[in-house]
Amino acid sequence: MPELPEVETIKNTLLPKLVGRRIGEVTVTLPRIIKKPAPEEFVSLVVGKEILDLSRRGKYLLLHLSERYFLVFHLRMTGRLLYLPAAVPVDKHTHLIFHLDNGEHLRFHDLRTFGTIYLVQEGELASIRGLASLGPEPLGPQFTPAYLEDALAGRRIAIKGALLNQELLAGLGNIYVDESLFRAGIHPARPAGSLTEDEISRLHRAIGDVLREGIRYRGTSFRDYVDGEGKAGGFQERLAVYGRGGQPCVKCGSPLQRVRIAGRGSVFCPCCQPSGSNVD
Repeated sequence: MPELPEVETIKNTLLPKLVGRRIGEVTVTLPRIIKKPAPEEFVSLVVGKEILDLSRRGKYLLLHLSERYFLVFHLRMTGRLLYLPAAVPVDKHTHLIFHLDNGEHLRFHDLRTFGTIYLVQEGELASIRGLASLGPEPLGPQFTPAYLEDALAGRRIAIKGALLNQELLAGLGNIYVDESLFRAGIHPARPAGSLTEDEISRLHRAIGDVLREGIRYRGTSFRDYVDGEGKAGGFQERLAVYGRGGQPCVKCGSPLQRVRIAGRGSVFCPCCQPSGSNVD
């Protein structure tokens, strides 16, 4: 699933291409991906709207339209939002096409069809439950060590599971949680409420560093993720633990372990991320 750096990269690649464009017509081949309003109303409302801006909130993309409308995209597992020339053949996994006034296409492509699209007015954004309940942005001013300490206090859930909770912190997923915990030297199964002040400070710093680096390298591509121009990211070449179970730790050389925590595969170094004691 695209996480914060991937969605931010998609936003950054699409923004200069879309702002100022108008939507001429819309082709929908899989109506069920449109969650609000009904597909026929969706098409009639979108046609003719000007694209004013594109923003990101957590793992959601928000296309700001004229007349205070918003197109909200949640890419989920395999969704892609691609800006392509109209002459590029449309493949079978393209489920919605916005025909733009410059003759180009904005296409929503989704192999597994878990992605969702909403069209709402500004005052209705809170009706999208997953969007409305998001916690603070981990690269925003609200995410401070003090916030993280308060959010984790008293929680017995594994720190890995706590960081995956979008209501606690928006945009993190399996890749960047594993990488952040490794950099902070924290075992992913540690109870969230057991972290010391020093560990919380290290984790706060690691989350920011990992996400900024992920954005700088344009996201992580293994199978499905590409940016708005169809280009793969490069952060997969810099991963220290994610996807590297059994391989040597980049710091100490010990074999990395892969276990299941909070229902997700988790990779960590048993030496650099000890389970029962603090890291020097």
